[in-house]
Amino acid sequence: MPAPTALITGGTSGIGRATAELLHERGHRVVVTGRTAESTAAARRELPDGIVVIRADSRSLADTDRLAEEVRTRFGSLSALFLNAGISRSTPIDAVEEAAFDEVFEVNTKGQFFTLQRLSPLLTDGASVVFTVGTGVARGIAGGSVTAASRGALLAMVPSLALELAPRRIRVNAVSPGAIDTPIWSKSGAPAAQLARMAEEMAAQIPFGRFGTAREVAEMVGFLCSDGASYVTGQHIAVGGGL
Repeated sequence: MPAPTALITGGTSGIGRATAELLHERGHRVVVTGRTAESTAAARRELPDGIVVIRADSRSLADTDRLAEEVRTRFGSLSALFLNAGISRSTPIDAVEEAAFDEVFEVNTKGQFFTLQRLSPLLTDGASVVFTVGTGVARGIAGGSVTAASRGALLAMVPSLALELAPRRIRVNAVSPGAIDTPIWSKSGAPAAQLARMAEEMAAQIPFGRFGTAREVAEMVGFLCSDGASYVTGQHIAVGGGL
């Protein structure tokens, strides 16, 4: 019997990368996607041998179709799909531009939905689908309204998708990382001084008093992709140190 196969979008850094490494350690065949030539080249150099790295932009349905065909050709099926690709923008409402608004929704919402649509025929009966959402959907973050809305749309889809895929015993769940030490912070577009201030203020609000690690989120995703979570679907689990 072949090893289970997992696909992780946005798997070249941060939580996606940590999850790829964890699932690889546990015997999965792993495919990760990255959006840029630079990120995918670095991942090919640095990730363990055997992890397949594919360049694909989740905003592009042509890229998504190509990704699905490559997974079908290489592996035939998927047992886990971690829809993790996303971007974060920290912008007050009066400074949000239409192009930036559209980009966030194209990557975080549209891209993940259509990736699931295009790859769902490859999911085996009993497979696991996990969305990355974020605690910002329920906890206000100044300047985070657009990012929270794009991720919150995914969360709103989870119960319906869980019902829709239940006849195939495909489980659909969401994980919400809290304050996690990943590169997404530096890519948010906020000035370094603002990021440092936000990090300090957020750490002070976390009951555990610290940022989490990407590996700690990966452990939860790994559980949801395992047989140990065979009766868990339609759920939203926060990994945020009590935040």
